[in-house]
Amino acid sequence: MTAQLPLHMTPLATRLGLRPCYGDIHNHCDLSYGHGRFADALARAALQLDFLSITGHAHWPDMPVDVPEVAHIVDFHVKGFARLRDGWSAHYDALAAADGPGFTVFPGYEIHSCEHGDYTIVYRDIDGAPLHLADSPAELKAVLQATMPGRALAFPHHIGYRQGARGINWDTFDPGLSPFVEMNSMHGTAETSESARGYLHSMGPVDGRSTMAHGLAEGHVFGIVGNTDHHSAFPGSYGHGRMCVYAASAARGPLWDAMMARRTNALTGANIHLLTAIGDRIQGAIVPPADDAALDIEAIAGGAIDSIDVIRNGRLVSRISPALTPAPISDAGDTILFLEMGWGARGSAHDWTGEISVEGGEVTALEPRFRGTEVVSPLEGADTGFALPSATLSDCTARFRVMAQANPNNSTTATQGIALRLTLGDDAVIRATLCGQDITLPAARLRAGSVSGNLGPIDSPAWLFHPLPDPADWQWQGRLPLGALTAGETIYVRLRQADGQMAWASPIYCRDGVQ
Repeated sequence: MTAQLPLHMTPLATRLGLRPCYGDIHNHCDLSYGHGRFADALARAALQLDFLSITGHAHWPDMPVDVPEVAHIVDFHVKGFARLRDGWSAHYDALAAADGPGFTVFPGYEIHSCEHGDYTIVYRDIDGAPLHLADSPAELKAVLQATMPGRALAFPHHIGYRQGARGINWDTFDPGLSPFVEMNSMHGTAETSESARGYLHSMGPVDGRSTMAHGLAEGHVFGIVGNTDHHSAFPGSYGHGRMCVYAASAARGPLWDAMMARRTNALTGANIHLLTAIGDRIQGAIVPPADDAALDIEAIAGGAIDSIDVIRNGRLVSRISPALTPAPISDAGDTILFLEMGWGARGSAHDWTGEISVEGGEVTALEPRFRGTEVVSPLEGADTGFALPSATLSDCTARFRVMAQANPNNSTTATQGIALRLTLGDDAVIRATLCGQDITLPAARLRAGSVSGNLGPIDSPAWLFHPLPDPADWQWQGRLPLGALTAGETIYVRLRQADGQMAWASPIYCRDGVQ
């Protein structure tokens, strides 16, 4: 369960009766092929998400069974499919036990396809419904509508691979089956042909005709989401992808209705609040043409904002930099303290324990930014077996424990993190204890820049307190004039933090015949 933003920081969302809810509905564990226990995946997700679906690998109708070069891939898929079938009925008991107020769990599985692209299927209810397998999106839609109308959806994931190599096939995409597509995950980002988060998996690079931009140019209507597609029992693994849903609450019914209405965002990691609206219709909505329209934007980031971009009909039409045009939502002394832990000698790992408190201020919320192990294929290694992480906030003190592996190379981070929302006075002091090391930091020092240290000599595990951002750095609100809005147009917004974390809001569509 995530910490809600206070009402004074979300005036637009509050006016519309909505709140951001954060989840991951595409990730893996030993439920099929994948590493890590199913029970551990449920427990880890509850630390940092509002909702969850754990995905089993279920079916691959056009699997290349006659190609000797990929026989090893066929083998672990066949075994994973069998494992899921054997455990599917029983897994509902674990889902029901994990589900509860503030943490909603949905059943889910996926179907691979070279021809049509891979699809994740999510059921609304934990009622024991069986696996429904099909060889195409059309057949899948028919069986789901016949057996559980309105209670199942399916969405293409890692869409950016070329069509024919398990990337999206826009010709067979059906918005009646799929309210959204998964545009970002551990595979990378498929917004456009070029991205700072390119596809690096052995399945290949991004193809321009498999991107979000191409789907919009063809006139398709869809929302966008991010999920981790993590394969080591760590849903919501920081930096691999998450999704945001705008709903009245994090209960099953409101979440499901919001997903079906495309009120979704794609995130890379931080729980960013990025709400866009034309009138009372937010991202994912279809609006009628208008002679004079305006776009409202409300943004609360997880750190300093670098830019907020408005993309209209595939072209960048506005770039907002809070450094140049500040427009904070609240100036109540709120800030974000982000602690990262890790580093150390290559190939090592360290068990971090710690607590953080504030003198002359208050800790108002805690957001774990925990990562899972970087393992995808069953052929890449075994589960680490690390103990489950923990993070709590009580009596204005954050306490946590997490295992952090050293960074595997100089360009891939494996750090673990804790983010705290604080309200600080002018003379506030932050006190931390990290693995027995006492640290005292005047807030004024962190406003001037980051502070780092090691637990021992050089090459030992290290910690980093990021700078404290001012409200104008990590919040922005405003109304942008759009002029005339004509049928066929699409508008969406993306946000990039200074540290590279990103969020994309689903597009708003203009179409004739809408009231």
